[in-house]
Amino acid sequence: MSSLQSPLKLSLKEFLDLPETKPVREYIDGQIHQKPMPKGKHSRLQTYLVAEINRMSESQRLACAFAELRCTFGGRSIVPDITVFSWQRIPLDAEGEIENTFEIPPDWTIEILSPEQSSIRVIDNILFCLNHGTELGWLIDPQERLVIVFRPAQQPEIKRDQDILPVLNPLSDLKLSVATIFSWLNLRNAN
Repeated sequence: MSSLQSPLKLSLKEFLDLPETKPVREYIDGQIHQKPMPKGKHSRLQTYLVAEINRMSESQRLACAFAELRCTFGGRSIVPDITVFSWQRIPLDAEGEIENTFEIPPDWTIEILSPEQSSIRVIDNILFCLNHGTELGWLIDPQERLVIVFRPAQQPEIKRDQDILPVLNPLSDLKLSVATIFSWLNLRNAN
């Protein structure tokens, strides 16, 4: 994620009034940071993980996963690679449809590290979410083939190989190992 050079600091409101860009920009501590454009491995992992979480959670109205959803809270406006919200926390409008604007932290935030991305900035966003009520964070590193798990007030845990990854409590039936997640990258073995 690179910083955009701006002669003036923008307020959060001014930032939110700007048109959206591709790749997306985030507002962190008065600065605008552009996320790198997702590449093949990142995109594949993001697509499969969102689908797998929603397959296990939506029919029972437990939770919903979103790819690249802007979340604005605590003075920041960030776009995690994947956010998961418990069903009852999903913002709805008067007609019962999903809101366009999410001004709350996700229950679970998932970031997939890109080679040109600063791991420190990504970890900072995960920790920011945890400090504002997020229950679980994952940092998926495709190059190292590991997942770092973050929980409030706990040391991060590194998960590898056949380790089963923790998920939100309502999704306890979702059993994913690190190996399963990275197996989605191998198209020779795809069903």
